[in-house]
Amino acid sequence: MADVSVPSLILFIASIVIAAGVAGVLIDTVTGISGALDDRGADVAKNIATEFEVISNSEGTVYSNDTITLYVKNTGRRTLPATNQTFDVIVDAEYRTNVTVTLVDGEGDPDEWTPHGVVRVEIGAPNLGDGDHRVTLVVDGDEETFRFNV
Repeated sequence: MADVSVPSLILFIASIVIAAGVAGVLIDTVTGISGALDDRGADVAKNIATEFEVISNSEGTVYSNDTITLYVKNTGRRTLPATNQTFDVIVDAEYRTNVTVTLVDGEGDPDEWTPHGVVRVEIGAPNLGDGDHRVTLVVDGDEETFRFNV
């Protein structure tokens, strides 16, 4: 009986040590995945809270004196800075940096674009030819495309 007990005891102890090692690795992996999911969830919540709509009329005059003028409403739940750094602007597949943002309708600080507030986005676009054009605005992952004709 003693001949069987010692090897069984050694195998039992070895299996406990291996199980403890596997449990440690699994706990570390689950903790890492949980942290990544928390971070991703925060990013998604930020993107969901950031929404806007271009409210300019595409049939109206949006291009005049080498400038595209768009009115944009904050339809999200987040207050955003009313600055040109808030927007990434692409006109006809060309990134534009000559952008001016002015708060038109909103409450409080003139540099804050509150929910339901409206900003005027003026984009320098010299020599925009006749025909169809497209402006894409991006704010914190939310993207809107506005099409118009000159």
